[in-house]
Amino acid sequence: MKSSPKLRPNGWDALAAAVVLALAVVCGALFWTGGEEAGPLTAVVSADGEPVDRVVLADLSGPEERTYTSNGYTLRVAFGPGSAQVTVSDCPTQDCVHTGEITRGGQSIVCLPARIVVQLEGGAAADGGVDLVIG
Repeated sequence: MKSSPKLRPNGWDALAAAVVLALAVVCGALFWTGGEEAGPLTAVVSADGEPVDRVVLADLSGPEERTYTSNGYTLRVAFGPGSAQVTVSDCPTQDCVHTGEITRGGQSIVCLPARIVVQLEGGAAADGGVDLVIG
């Protein structure tokens, strides 16, 4: 009866482990440093996937309202020095109005019937708080 060969680690195994460890460190560094401030807080309004307006919120001295029309619906968006909010909409579900005020980069307001998206870009990173708790 034949016995199985003894497997011993060699130099190539150590090199492969070092490469995997280095890639893990690089991925971790990219993940943890990706949330830095990236320019002034800007609201980007898109209709049907195409940007139609950019509002630099830091440049505003007070509240400003703008009206956007798309797909047969009209939205009135209020921009402030650090926030954006849909105040009036004639869409049937009113989800965009109920979303309320958005204030941090990455947040968005979506009106599906009108196909309008108001998204904040730049500004300070999110607080890094808990997104979801299960159990």
